[in-house]
Amino acid sequence: MMAEDESAFRVSLDRVEEGLAVLLLREDESIRFTLPRSLLPAGAREGDILEVAIRRDVAETEEARRRVAERIARLRKRSAE
Repeated sequence: MMAEDESAFRVSLDRVEEGLAVLLLREDESIRFTLPRSLLPAGAREGDILEVAIRRDVAETEEARRRVAERIARLRKRSAE
């Protein structure tokens, strides 16, 4: 069972052009997207079915938001001086 902050779906590797892999969503092959070929598993070839998993990194997101908030606060402080 997948967690609330995860998503997974299957794609077919349609082709590789100029270092970019063209992937077709299996549920609706009119939906295409590209990824750098280097992100695919070793040995992936045209026609292969791949599973793509996307996971939201909650801890890293919170850390990034904290850093941005600190930068904004520093900029506001500088402009107020």
